[in-house]
Amino acid sequence: MKPLNENLKNSNSRRKFIEKFVASATLAGLAGPTFSKSLIPGNNTVTGELDDWFNQIKGAHRAVYDVPSPNDLYPFAWPKVFLMTNEMAGAKPGDSSVVVVLRHEGIPFAMENRLWEKYHFGELFKYNDPVTKKPSLRNPFWQPGDNDFVVPGVGPVQIGINQLQESGVMFCVCNMAITVYSAAIAQSMNGN
Repeated sequence: MKPLNENLKNSNSRRKFIEKFVASATLAGLAGPTFSKSLIPGNNTVTGELDDWFNQIKGAHRAVYDVPSPNDLYPFAWPKVFLMTNEMAGAKPGDSSVVVVLRHEGIPFAMENRLWEKYHFGELFKYNDPVTKKPSLRNPFWQPGDNDFVVPGVGPVQIGINQLQESGVMFCVCNMAITVYSAAIAQSMNGN
């Protein structure tokens, strides 16, 4: 059996890698990313055909981060660490690709601030704002303030979704989780 990085060198390997990832994710309960229109503010690149989206994944170094729950800042810090580590090891920009899959309790991070405020996602998903330390009324990872995320020994870090997207990080969100949570919220509000 060839090492993974050797298998990914030829053009068909990328497609096989993604097919295996999607198949594995499906078996693990991931319904698949939503491609019709991204809910992440300012990100309209995740539209169109599945192949078009997957073709954006480039480079020799690739990582997929599965985010079934918020787990503090880690789902957004690890993509940044992956990119920085590869750059320190000599990788050039574009040599690394990262995909973050938001599913289960990770889906609110694909939502705009106004939805966080309207539907009280901070309370529902038990996520406190890093600044106020109270249930968040905003998506703290969309356009965070300069000092929203401070790491001891490092200082402020730029791990906002918008900042990660500028670095080439791609995001997708589980359509099944959105469907289920939307129905549950609507039902609790006596709505559709």
